Amino acid sequence: MKKKTISRREFFRDSATALAAGTLALAFPEKQGAQTAPKTRVVLIRDKDVLDESGAVNAIVLQRMLDDSLKTLFGETDAAAAWKRIIKPSDIVGIKTNVWRSLPTPPELEEAIRRGVLGAGVKAENISVRDRGVLNDPVFMKATALVNVRPMRTHDWSGLGTLLKNYIMFVPDPPRYHPDSCADLAALWQLPGVKGKTRLNILVMLTPQFHSVGPHSFNPAYVWRYCGLLAGLDPVAVDATGARIIQARRREYFGADRPINPPPKHIGLADTRHRLGTADPARIDLVRLGWTEGILI
Repeated sequence: MKKKTISRREFFRDSATALAAGTLALAFPEKQGAQTAPKTRVVLIRDKDVLDESGAVNAIVLQRMLDDSLKTLFGETDAAAAWKRIIKPSDIVGIKTNVWRSLPTPPELEEAIRRGVLGAGVKAENISVRDRGVLNDPVFMKATALVNVRPMRTHDWSGLGTLLKNYIMFVPDPPRYHPDSCADLAALWQLPGVKGKTRLNILVMLTPQFHSVGPHSFNPAYVWRYCGLLAGLDPVAVDATGARIIQARRREYFGADRPINPPPKHIGLADTRHRLGTADPARIDLVRLGWTEGILI
């Protein structure tokens, strides 16, 4: 029998299909085989020109970064085709952002994501960009798909403010998830308004905060121009990768190992206790794109 030759495009297409299937499996971890599961892909893209001298976001560069990360994640040559892998015209899409006043999700990125969803054929009235108030938002209440996007920063209760934590607004009583350094934040991902709906996770690493002291603490001395985005289908893998960068920056800045305090145990437990995704670097396929100076990972 003649052996079939697989083209490079077919290889990436089939790999991306497997990755997308893995996203659905996040909601049904009991059906996954830990020994046979493929590595989960995380894309790190950086561009030093995404921020100007004053720190303002260059929307054109940021759009290109988002496009290139999605093309790489899904093995497509066109960003629109990548969006169509995860979003259908019939979807109702909630873009879960973060509005913390000192380090919010850049509006330029929110708009770039919205354009991608519109380009996949979703009607404008079926898209909402929201952080607080998602439980009362008509679109989020009917959402069939979620895009999760937020900046990475240290956090007084959970160690790190992560993609996993970004869904805390889907409960009316967030303090319920605060015990033991917010260890069980992954349980949020089993809520009816969330379970099985997340199509894409984007951790904003433009100016991450690597150190803080006390609740809601922000100090410009503890952010730096990393100029990056992390994107993936597995929120645990994306958060774990971001945490490694934060820890490396702390080591670089303080000149010694200074563990994040409290430790962001919710990331590891999302893997080992809740089986939501993988936090093990050995099982993460990290693809690096763009600017490499000071990459730290």
